[in-house]
Amino acid sequence: MGDLEVDVVIVGAGVSGINAAHRIQTQFPNLSYIILEARDAIGGTWDLFKYPGIRSDSDLYTFGFPWRLWSSEKAIADGPAIKKYLIESANEFGIDKKISYGHKLVSADWSSKEKLWSLDVQIGGGEKSKIAIIPGLENFKGTVIHPQFWPENIDYSDKKIIIIGSGATAVTLLPVLAQKAASVTMLQRSPTYILSAPATDSGSWIRNLLPAFIAHRLVRWKFMWMMFFYFQFCRAFPALATRQIKEATERELPSHVKQDPNFKPKYNPWEQRLCVCPDGDFYRALREDNGDVITDTIQEVTETGILTSGGKFLDADIVITATGLKMKIAGGAQISVDGQTTRISDKFIWKGTMVQDIPNAAFLLGYTNASWTLGAEASIQLMCRVMRGMIKKGAVAVVARVRPGEDLQARSMMNLSSTYIKAGGGVLPKAGDKGPWLAKSNYFRDVWNAKFGDISDGLEFS
Repeated sequence: MGDLEVDVVIVGAGVSGINAAHRIQTQFPNLSYIILEARDAIGGTWDLFKYPGIRSDSDLYTFGFPWRLWSSEKAIADGPAIKKYLIESANEFGIDKKISYGHKLVSADWSSKEKLWSLDVQIGGGEKSKIAIIPGLENFKGTVIHPQFWPENIDYSDKKIIIIGSGATAVTLLPVLAQKAASVTMLQRSPTYILSAPATDSGSWIRNLLPAFIAHRLVRWKFMWMMFFYFQFCRAFPALATRQIKEATERELPSHVKQDPNFKPKYNPWEQRLCVCPDGDFYRALREDNGDVITDTIQEVTETGILTSGGKFLDADIVITATGLKMKIAGGAQISVDGQTTRISDKFIWKGTMVQDIPNAAFLLGYTNASWTLGAEASIQLMCRVMRGMIKKGAVAVVARVRPGEDLQARSMMNLSSTYIKAGGGVLPKAGDKGPWLAKSNYFRDVWNAKFGDISDGLEFS
């Protein structure tokens, strides 16, 4: 690649990166930009994960781009359809021509003297993912599969399968695997709220009645407001929300699977992310003879299966580890300022976008309580406004600063208590308890703030 100078570098050609590229090239047509993608294809998550049945866990009307709306009646789409949508979106607007594949950001250093970033980029070599380790799993003599490295030619027909985990990956895998496997058991340490939702949008009359460009926007807004109100309802009336979910779950379950303890989390709805199963496929699989859920911990992994702490032995041919994510920021790259490494987890984040003391950098993080793209969109809109402010002021650098003596109380920047988010506390920056350091909370407030809010409080231009 050699030395290359550009105005804007975007790291990652996933949903957030493609959306950011469109905003940059649309609002700043005179600026040059490049997208560094460690993998050899577009799509991010949707290129990495290829396990059976992979799909979205939120509706595509809000997950899709506001500048190229999702037009299918399928509200919950599978991975290949989402990747196809991302590829077509990038191709249509020429974003694909700006992507450098096989380029992984290793480190980035800001020079206060030159007011420039210098990037160390590794070319080739692929991308390594971190895998959660389950003690004793090496004892198992059958097949162990990690979902992010799903083998293409695995034949699980008539096999006894254990899925370790209770999140979206496990909930997605069980009904698909149960179609061919002899048995599929989801072994979970703690339960999750799982809601059935229609796989297709029921508002087809909107599309039939109105022109497409209006109908698609109305459908998108409908889903945004539905998601927002349901989240607020769950947080405002947790007991009522819990009772409603419990009753709905009990109606779906077969007699051999009990709601308590298998679907009775210790937390209230939306204190952790809810799982969605399209058209109730997860519960439908449980109603067959070969699907089951067991809530217990692992006492021992043997050569032929797993012994739970409750004394139940689960025989298995295949064990699948669907135990959650290990979070990284900036793709795990080392970030430094004037040669001094910055520990991002020690810093506060300004309006959920710019990390304290790191100039000319934005972190486009999405929501945990809504579609990821909405949060990333609010952040890139905010950053574009900051960039316009730089141009207006004649500035070449901007940095978020906590005022000397300002008493900020640290808060989680993601308002859920999920295990992987708690574990990410050593990786992610901190939100504050006031002013521009508050965490992002909902799209409507955040996008208004991005377009019209105060961008001088907490920022220094130079």
